Amino acid sequence: MKTRAKDLVGKVIVSEETGRKFGVVGDLSFVPDSGELLHVVLVEPTKHTGDLALEKDENNRLMIPFSSVKSIGDFVIISEKEIV
Repeated sequence: MKTRAKDLVGKVIVSEETGRKFGVVGDLSFVPDSGELLHVVLVEPTKHTGDLALEKDENNRLMIPFSSVKSIGDFVIISEKEIV
């Protein structure tokens, strides 16, 4: 089953390694021509996001590389060790 981008917005982002919550999916950034997903834009960040070296978008929102997303279900599971 395919997951639509709008279905990701509002899901909680959780670490695969520690189970810590990092915030909520606020948006996705992608390449318009190809549709390749680049980042998950984080809203409502928790204090644990300070432990990660995350890029920020033009609105100063934290971004998690989409390559670190491991699975999507009730939560968006990310791998902390793959965020560089």
